[in-house]
Amino acid sequence: MGVSFDLFGTLVSAEKPADPAAAVAAELEARDVTVPDDWADAYAEAHVDAPEGAEIPLPAHVSRALASRGVDFDGNAPRRAVVSAFDPTVETRDGAEAAVEAARDYGPVAICSNCSVPELVGRTLVRSAFDRSDFDAIVTSVGCGWRKPAPQIFELTASHLETPPSNLIHIGDDADADGGVETVDGTPLLLEEHPLETIPAALATRRSPKS
Repeated sequence: MGVSFDLFGTLVSAEKPADPAAAVAAELEARDVTVPDDWADAYAEAHVDAPEGAEIPLPAHVSRALASRGVDFDGNAPRRAVVSAFDPTVETRDGAEAAVEAARDYGPVAICSNCSVPELVGRTLVRSAFDRSDFDAIVTSVGCGWRKPAPQIFELTASHLETPPSNLIHIGDDADADGGVETVDGTPLLLEEHPLETIPAALATRRSPKS
């Protein structure tokens, strides 16, 4: 058995820009990139033709949005602007540490997170009560190329935990995204039904602790 946790909205609360397009624009300008007058429209448009369920890294989207308006830029500027624009203020949610500790009684533990911003998951963990070493695997959509509820991200998470996907229990706050573990015959524990404080008891009703 393996247990995976969603990160944002489940283990931590992380502040996001109120206007992502404007936040990215400000960081682009700080790097001497000309921001087009219709940047909000360019940011909202689709610029990458990707398969259903695939993750489009936000720097790639921003690069294509700029190129669509004929804007030249240093090759790394979009990535640096995106990373800076989404620099988070983080709070560890009540019950999160106890839930992860309880999950360890049942097998290896992973983070399985949708996130289109490079480095964001790592920086979030540094600012939380957790450390990367608290998890046996960290799987992100920007890293693997697939967003929950795509089955591929859950299959990869289970593979990293060396357990069949059907033995994966995934804990998260989004019924549509995190509930996707059912597509690989895994088991979702959604916070609307199982608040973090109840996760240790919920796990106990589903599996016996490892020996």
